[in-house]
Amino acid sequence: MRSLLLAAAVMAVTMPLAHAGDYAGGAIKSMDTAKGEVLTNAKGMTLYTFDKDAKDTSNCYDECAQKWPPLTAAADTAADGKYTQVARKDGSKQWAYDGRPLYLWQNDKKPGDVTGDGVGGIWHVAKE
Repeated sequence: MRSLLLAAAVMAVTMPLAHAGDYAGGAIKSMDTAKGEVLTNAKGMTLYTFDKDAKDTSNCYDECAQKWPPLTAAADTAADGKYTQVARKDGSKQWAYDGRPLYLWQNDKKPGDVTGDGVGGIWHVAKE
């Protein structure tokens, strides 16, 4: 019993904490990570912004989008305050925060990973 309690305590300390933040119809949440509170997708995977994007415009396609998959918006979802949608070249919609398109990073493996922050000096964790 004692080892079970110890294991639970260790997990509570080492696992990222999810917050009550639930935005864009549940597609976007917030979570405490090693980089502070960041935006995540519904599964807790960290979201990123790209310095080469323009407001309301994604500039990450082809090989870039393979490494940095866009956070796509379902056709039946609508913008929610600062959480908006931008049109992609293929006609799909991508979630954005305050006009900045949001992406995942292929090398993040579990919720709360922030390994994409600072890549190339142009990728950053998304924060409110």
